[in-house]
Amino acid sequence: MKKLLRAAVPILLAIVLAQPVQAQRRPQPAPAAPAAQPADSMLVNLLLQPDSLVAAPLAPLDSARLVWLRTPPELRDLVGDRVGCLDTDAPHVFNGQVMSFVKLFTERQRTYTQRVLERENLYFPLFEKYLAKYNMPLDLKYLAVVESALIPTAKSRVGATGLWQFMGPTANDLHLRRDDWVDERMDPEKATEAACKHLRYLYRVFGDWEMVLAAYNWGAGNMQRVMKRTGKSTYWEVHSSLPAETRNYVPTFTAIMYTMKYAKEHQLHAPTLNYQYAQAMDTLQLGGRPFDLARLAQAIGYTDSLALLRLNPELRKPYLPAGYRNYTLLLPATARATLVATASREALFDYCRPPADLPRPLAPRLVALNGTMPLPGRRLAASSTTTTTTGPAPAAPRFERFRHTVKRGETVNSVAARYDVSPAQVRRWNKLGTSASLAGRQQLVVFRALPTVSEPAAKAPATALAAAQPAAAVRRTAAVVAAAIADDDSVPGRYVVKPGDFLEKIATANDLTVAQLKAWNQLSSYVLQPGQQLTLKPSPEAAAADAVAHLVETTREVAAAVQAPAQRVARPAAAPTAQALPPAPHLHLVQPGDTLYNISRRYQGLTVQRLRELNNLKSDAVQPGQKLVVGG
Repeated sequence: MKKLLRAAVPILLAIVLAQPVQAQRRPQPAPAAPAAQPADSMLVNLLLQPDSLVAAPLAPLDSARLVWLRTPPELRDLVGDRVGCLDTDAPHVFNGQVMSFVKLFTERQRTYTQRVLERENLYFPLFEKYLAKYNMPLDLKYLAVVESALIPTAKSRVGATGLWQFMGPTANDLHLRRDDWVDERMDPEKATEAACKHLRYLYRVFGDWEMVLAAYNWGAGNMQRVMKRTGKSTYWEVHSSLPAETRNYVPTFTAIMYTMKYAKEHQLHAPTLNYQYAQAMDTLQLGGRPFDLARLAQAIGYTDSLALLRLNPELRKPYLPAGYRNYTLLLPATARATLVATASREALFDYCRPPADLPRPLAPRLVALNGTMPLPGRRLAASSTTTTTTGPAPAAPRFERFRHTVKRGETVNSVAARYDVSPAQVRRWNKLGTSASLAGRQQLVVFRALPTVSEPAAKAPATALAAAQPAAAVRRTAAVVAAAIADDDSVPGRYVVKPGDFLEKIATANDLTVAQLKAWNQLSSYVLQPGQQLTLKPSPEAAAADAVAHLVETTREVAAAVQAPAQRVARPAAAPTAQALPPAPHLHLVQPGDTLYNISRRYQGLTVQRLRELNNLKSDAVQPGQKLVVGG
């Protein structure tokens, strides 16, 4: 027994001592769960689904890629098969961007798509008629959905207007009329035909419909510059070099085309939709009479006074003034019987006359230039021989409007001094602020006076008038001018130069020009010294001498203009002694956004092919600042 206990004691003692040691030992973690990891939710080990976004790589994803990953593979394959099976020449490439817009129009923006489907039957027949006329893919009709959602009066934040969203310069090139009363960009028929012409031109330039759509959105000149910079010629090759709106433009077009073709499969049609259809229309020629559409709607029996305005969306206002061009008004054909049975044509126009006098277009107002004296012109001088007025009639000043291209370093004051006008006038003509600076090659509008003449006071020929006028008229003019200068106290006579003064500052403060200051003070340079005294108005003697010089020059011009026809009749035409020099060619300075097509439309009889021949061009690419020969 004692031997058994001696053998068991060491074993029991070893077991007792081993238990505390085992309790203090840290358990080893499972190999599948590391002990320490960074606090990043994307690295936490979760039970992931096969198509979960958490299992995607950590590279940055765009919105189109996210939509692609969230879309069930079955739906992606179905939409891709449908887009690939579209029998059309219009762009229909399927990718993740197209899929993102398909989900937008079929799921998140279903109401928008249904509003477009309501107007589909109203405008698509018109689009298809003109697309077939110009031999273009009929599916280009969906371009109007991308541009305006089939709303004829739609207007973008940058001013593009109408179903096809034409900007003002493009509308002018396509001969769409715009004035205070009518904007033909909102006329569905005229705007659609203009859009077909523009798309046909773009296809002749690029030869690819995807590039045509991108150029329609961003401009042909911009697309040509991107192609030249990247050396690529297709849309998807230059896709990354385009702005965001143009990158999404072609995928949006493809998604709209798919959505409207498969609207039934996506349950977009509903009995509650208010579908619109074209109706038979009749016309009414106004013939320049004042007309109020609200009164005509009342005569027809419409409860909505703006119903006729919606049938004529190109009208800016619900009335037209007297004297406007012969406008053709559209009205429902069913209303003709009501109008014929109610009253005659003249009674209808009397009833539809606006209740109050409408404002008429204002006549152009001539711009008065300070410090200039209008001179007689040869046109009025020649016509004075047949004028039999008994009293002198005042002559209206005539002015020439032209553009000045700003050179580097020029300012508003220097431009004003060059054309002998005030800086305030230059700012007012060009809507410039007081602190606005000029950029190189900027175009400024400047007016300068042209010679004018008043009609003769007697029935005698102008030769007798020129011979009898100088003596008395010179003395009378000199006395009047001298008295006016002496009595004028609106401008101080002299000015003392202060430190920091210069000629432009002094001229602007006193409503003068630098040329006047230099002439009146006999200055040969622009340098001024503090304390120097300047004369701010001419002396009476100098003003009288200038007036006499102008009057003498006027008399000579009148006499020469009247005697020229008689001398041509009396003197036989002399044989030409030398060959006449060829006329100088007419040049056009290329502006940003110009293309050969736009330039050719601005000059009568000029075509794109003729432009290429005159300038030896091998492509249609032009650069801003380039000079092109447009005629001889």
